[in-house]
Amino acid sequence: MGDKTLTCLSCGQLNRVPDSKLDAGAKCGKCSKALVPKEAIEVNPAILEKASKNDDLPLVVDFWAPWCGPCKMMAPEFSKAAKKLNGKARLVKLNTQSHQSTGARYRIKGIPTMVAFERGKEKKRQSGALREGQIVGWVRG
Repeated sequence: MGDKTLTCLSCGQLNRVPDSKLDAGAKCGKCSKALVPKEAIEVNPAILEKASKNDDLPLVVDFWAPWCGPCKMMAPEFSKAAKKLNGKARLVKLNTQSHQSTGARYRIKGIPTMVAFERGKEKKRQSGALREGQIVGWVRG
């Protein structure tokens, strides 16, 4: 037991959160937004980079685009998985159409692609649309 460092997915502020508060509605000290939201949150490249480098909780990123059919099919499944993994991992989305250079920086070749980061390092990646149970299993695996 101890504290976790989490980047606010809304304002980018670093926060220290006691383990006991991870699934109990911890809020950002700067903007008061939930630090462990119960759904997948859209992030910008700066927040993604900061969170992937600094967070003590696993960060799972769905790289997607609005024109992508499989991405649209996976979106509600990804949000359901975020709710199920609440307090164990944070699930975020990054629009590769709006942020093409970020997709390139993370070597995203096809979408949807999920990338899991833990303590500043890419742990694993998975391309293709998955259902909620598959996403949860992949994250926990």
